[in-house]
Amino acid sequence: MHFSKKFKNALRETNSHLIVGLDTDISKIPQFLKSETNPISAFNDLVINATKDHVTGYKLNIAFYERETERGFAAIRGAIKAIPQNLITIADAKRGDIENTTELYAKAFFDELNFDSITVHPYMGQDSARPFLRRKNKFVWILALTSNYGANDFQFLKVNNKPLWEHVVEKALSWNDHKTGFVFGASHTRELEKMTRNFPEVPLLIPGIGAQKGSLQKTINSLNHNLFIINQSRSIIYSAPKVQNADEFTEILSNAAKNAKDEINYLLDLKNKKS
Repeated sequence: MHFSKKFKNALRETNSHLIVGLDTDISKIPQFLKSETNPISAFNDLVINATKDHVTGYKLNIAFYERETERGFAAIRGAIKAIPQNLITIADAKRGDIENTTELYAKAFFDELNFDSITVHPYMGQDSARPFLRRKNKFVWILALTSNYGANDFQFLKVNNKPLWEHVVEKALSWNDHKTGFVFGASHTRELEKMTRNFPEVPLLIPGIGAQKGSLQKTINSLNHNLFIINQSRSIIYSAPKVQNADEFTEILSNAAKNAKDEINYLLDLKNKKS
């Protein structure tokens, strides 16, 4: 199934725009899991089981797994296996290199680990994304406008009277508009409004809500289409730091994910009623 179809199906079937980020830091997981053979896998399994009914998919920030080497990659494989097939998966790897190197990344994340999609840094141009775009039924999230404080260093630089991020969007869509979405930080509400107005069929992955303190209401109000997913990581997966068993953990995380999903849907409904 083409990713775009899977993505739209997941949004409809789950009635959720929430992506949970599996940014699993072994130092932050509950103590009762630390005696497991692979605590990272055990933690992820519990998070997925607790939240799978309230999300449209999961995003794994690869840095948390690379630092753990062998058990980190085992945890990636375990998570991909545990995630229900109807939900989307994102390798938040932020890769971007010359084509022959990117081909190896595509083999690793798409062919071997079987992620549905990946985040890509576009600075090196088309060949930094081409091997990912060649994969059937896969998808690329291009970094367009990020939520970190350093975003102002380059992303808003004017080039021919337009900010650089707009050139990135237009150029990346010319590479393959059916396999390309964009990462847009939640704090950039004015730019989100413009992006979703100009490109109503282009999916967006929106970080910056939750622990990063972005305004969910302002973000929702800025959107002109519903092809978006909002990532929340730490505010959900670390919402039960002191629990003593799996049942307590599951109940707290399930409620956290449900509340995040419901808040997004409430604000979206409120916005639609006003428009």
